[in-house]
Amino acid sequence: QVQLVESGGGVVQAGGSLRLSCAASGRTFTNYAMGWFRQAPGKEREFVAAISWSGGLINYRNSVKGRFTISRDNAKNTVYLQMNSLQLEDTAVYYCAAGRALGPHSDRYDYWGQGTQVTVSS
Repeated sequence: QVQLVESGGGVVQAGGSLRLSCAASGRTFTNYAMGWFRQAPGKEREFVAAISWSGGLINYRNSVKGRFTISRDNAKNTVYLQMNSLQLEDTAVYYCAAGRALGPHSDRYDYWGQGTQVTVSS
């Protein structure tokens, strides 16, 4: 089992920044690729970014490229999502997930956090 706890969400004005953190415990953190997903009200959960166990492979959804940065610190068992130039459409609950394979599909991830709310205001 892997337990994941997100933090860092909040309310920010459009154009602002937030950094989300996801602390992992349980099984060996470096066994897992890590992903960030988000779900806005009335919408399906969607992929945001993912990073391989070593950090050598990274994927982003097109709408966040150049604005969001995913990173991980394996010594701290933590993955981060730095979000800059936030837009209204970034408002969602953000979830981190751990899986055996890197990719944008949620079914590749075995463990999920409880989510953290990000609200971007105008």
